[in-house]
Amino acid sequence: MTFSTTDRSATQIARHVIEVEAAGLTALAASLGPEFDAAIALILAAQGRVIVSGMGKSGHIGRKIAATLASTGTPAHFVHPAEASHGDLGMLARGDIVLLISNSGETAELADIIAHCQRFDIPMLGICGQAASTLARASKIALIMPQVPEAGTGIAPTTSTTMALALGDALALTLMEQRAFTAEHFRLFHPGGPLGAKLLHVRDLMHVDMPLVLPNCPMGDVILTISQKGFGVAGVQDEAGALMGIITDGDLRRHLDGLMEKTAGEVMTRAPRSLAPDALAGAALSLMTAAKITCLFVIDPAAPSHAVGIVHIHDFLRAGVI
Repeated sequence: MTFSTTDRSATQIARHVIEVEAAGLTALAASLGPEFDAAIALILAAQGRVIVSGMGKSGHIGRKIAATLASTGTPAHFVHPAEASHGDLGMLARGDIVLLISNSGETAELADIIAHCQRFDIPMLGICGQAASTLARASKIALIMPQVPEAGTGIAPTTSTTMALALGDALALTLMEQRAFTAEHFRLFHPGGPLGAKLLHVRDLMHVDMPLVLPNCPMGDVILTISQKGFGVAGVQDEAGALMGIITDGDLRRHLDGLMEKTAGEVMTRAPRSLAPDALAGAALSLMTAAKITCLFVIDPAAPSHAVGIVHIHDFLRAGVI
């Protein structure tokens, strides 16, 4: 098989594709209105799950939308329309919301799902590009995508699938905010990989056996404490247990002249950076990176200035945060 050539460079073609799709997204954003608000309200009121379906490229987009919904607090799963016609319609139940995706709105493979929803009074949300289509007319709420050209020759779905994906993301993230879905909730669904590691709490990584000394502690004993604990630092706390300062290798170098005749209070850097046990590991790592430090003391929020633990950059490495 041979293809005709083009005078445009590969980069020119690629830029044009992205520009056409970007224009579609801009038009999509401008088109959102009361129907979108109604769709959000309908999903929030649902007792069951969001069942997503679509055929071909719309099906691939639907799988991603279902996955995004499920991971951001809206229970959802994808049902293939062809499999639905051969038994998987049993996955749809009263209390569910069905989200069907079809740019034309006339995808024949969706007919059995539409009929099943109508029979059992299961509300349908339609994402399509034709307001007069079968899908739009059958849907309780239809989200109509603007009529914009597909990128390239228009043979393959491009702009339409990009808009459908963006619309699905808009639904998922709007629902996420409406449900007050937090990073802690997100972590429950993402325990694995670097993302799950970043959503660990500092309390999950911190050590409670801390290198702590009093301000009148001789520097010889401070250095011994630093060596024994293995964090490369020592915290200085007062008699009441409040963290006053920290001694790092930089402090040792700055006070090298007559170091052994000094005390911890004379060498320490006051008001060291710290964070709470409930801080996310990703946030702690960002703080350490920005400050170019390798350790952070963890402070008890119920007793300000009292250290309850310490984390080292190596703890983040072991946990897979980095």
